[in-house]
Amino acid sequence: MSVKAKKHLGQHFLTDESIAQQIADSLIGTNYNKVLEIGPGMGVLTKYLLEKPYETFVAEIDKESVEYLQVHYLKLAKNIFSLDFLKHDWQTAFNQEQFAIIGNFPYNISTQIVFKTLELRDFVPEFSGMFQKEVAERICSKKGSKVYGILSVLAQAFYDVEYLFTVPPTVFNPPPKVDSGVMRMIRKENYKLECDEKLLFTVVKTAFQQRRKTLRNSLKSLNLSDKLQEDTIFALRPEQLSVEEFISLTKKIAADGV
Repeated sequence: MSVKAKKHLGQHFLTDESIAQQIADSLIGTNYNKVLEIGPGMGVLTKYLLEKPYETFVAEIDKESVEYLQVHYLKLAKNIFSLDFLKHDWQTAFNQEQFAIIGNFPYNISTQIVFKTLELRDFVPEFSGMFQKEVAERICSKKGSKVYGILSVLAQAFYDVEYLFTVPPTVFNPPPKVDSGVMRMIRKENYKLECDEKLLFTVVKTAFQQRRKTLRNSLKSLNLSDKLQEDTIFALRPEQLSVEEFISLTKKIAADGV
């Protein structure tokens, strides 16, 4: 019995055992006892997670994959969530406990998985997984880079991010048309920000929606005062601001009464 990769689910099954083990080993394994793997498919990564000292859970939307896992990984059977990761209440599922997230993520929802993880940041101290290479690079990029954007700033505001290694298309079935990249996020010790975190999300998203414009123009919809816009930071484009500068900007905007 095997599972056929489904294009509409963005499935590319990893076939290289050594890479699967490297991904499993990328979790440092501190401050949590549970790990949630997203999109396990036929369990090439799962088997190595099950060897770890924490309890492994999986979230799999593909019914055929769920049936395969139930047959081949009896140890996992009671820990399979047959559902959409993006739509589930994980705080309740894990009783408000800390848990790590890992996976060979479907390309078509990989950025949504990161945004969902950021929503769950109070409960997720570690995150590691495989993305389309350019997405992994974008998350880890620094200010001034052409790919530095919303995901870069928001992920790095709460987590220390690191690009780990590149994976070629040849180790997947079916092979994707692009390289993949594995990256890791470890939650900062002091991840509570000295600003309105909800407003930070708004400022960053609004700024990068018109990334070629200066902040004075891209943030017009926030109706900022003329006095605030006299600040020299508004002459910059969003890609020129570090994470810390976005946090500082958010504090100034909050003080301005937005």
